Amino acid sequence: MFQTAFTYNLTRFARFLSLPERLQHAPLRNLSLEPLRQRNTALDAFFYDIKVVTPEEAFYISDSLAAVGSLLIVPPSGAGSLTLCDTLDEFFLRGGSDVSVLALAGAGGSALGAAAFARNVADAVGKPVATVVPGYGLADAIGEAMGGSFLFGWLGQVRHGFESIDALSGRPHYGVDPEKNAAAGACKDRCRDMQTVLALLADPRAKIALFAAHSRGNSLLAEALTKLRDIDAARIQAIADTARIVTFGGKIAMPPAFTRVIDVIGQWDWYGEMNSQPFIATDRKVSGAWHHTNTDVPGHIDVTNVLREILAADPISAPAETVPEPVETIAAPETPQAKADDAAPTDDHIAVEGEAPALPASMPLTAIATIETAPLAEPAPPALPISVPLPKKPALPSKSRARRAKPAR
Repeated sequence: MFQTAFTYNLTRFARFLSLPERLQHAPLRNLSLEPLRQRNTALDAFFYDIKVVTPEEAFYISDSLAAVGSLLIVPPSGAGSLTLCDTLDEFFLRGGSDVSVLALAGAGGSALGAAAFARNVADAVGKPVATVVPGYGLADAIGEAMGGSFLFGWLGQVRHGFESIDALSGRPHYGVDPEKNAAAGACKDRCRDMQTVLALLADPRAKIALFAAHSRGNSLLAEALTKLRDIDAARIQAIADTARIVTFGGKIAMPPAFTRVIDVIGQWDWYGEMNSQPFIATDRKVSGAWHHTNTDVPGHIDVTNVLREILAADPISAPAETVPEPVETIAAPETPQAKADDAAPTDDHIAVEGEAPALPASMPLTAIATIETAPLAEPAPPALPISVPLPKKPALPSKSRARRAKPAR
């Protein structure tokens, strides 16, 4: 519990230090939303396991707690620091094409909560995980006042109607630019986090094999996948063939192409049940758990252990590689000469490079003399195997005796 409190207070302190710089851009917007953002950061400190975020990482992302649409690459604990990317191109430039897991958080909607949930998922899969910062803007504040945050499964769409207010209030643009990205441009009236998730999934450089989402992140994922199905059916089918989805704290309908969906919910999670669609059955119910994933608070969902158990039963499989079919080899018909060669006795002598070829037994004596008297280049002595003992050097016979010698058999 001490580490959670330390990480939260350090984030608030670093956030306070960056306030003068943030007030230089859209001061009225930042002043009006800062209390709500601080409140949402406190919510994320309760709902998510923020102690897995190191103090250096918390200080690093404190200025971007509400940078909606930004991307994070979060490695497992002890495997390095997380990376904050302002644009989709920067994400792929920093190694995003090698990331195969996407985690989406909800609840308070801050970068701190998103990083903590992604770290839990990364510890479960043992590899870096990508996440998108949900952020918090005027559209979220108005939608929350109308009940959209409390009933995110049913009224979450209301915030899309107020995105124009965020655009007019000088909201900084992170993630993907709808004017330059075709996928994001297909839904200009949607929130920037959904546009970024949609553009990420539509990009052929992304190879996502596992989706993990929690709370309002389930609704964000379902919305992005449904929109991608409408604009690129082939792409959504290719993703569904190899990817699976694991949701926590809410059951939201995904496109029918995704058949490997596991919905996890706590036994006492009335908040998640109220935001779930009733026709979806619960695949795994965590005994004695509520909606939060903070392991310092009783009644939590242990995302890391639950996800490990799910993946142990059904591991993430890479796309099957194409194995070439074996080619049938047809043997050539044997000739009489080949049969004679096979029947001839073989010599156990191994030829060494530079050594004169062995002489057949049928060669006449005159031919042997001709070969021995011919001038030959002096080759280097051949290298003999270590296991063969070196023979003693015999006395060389004279040429006249060589002519009378019988050929070796």
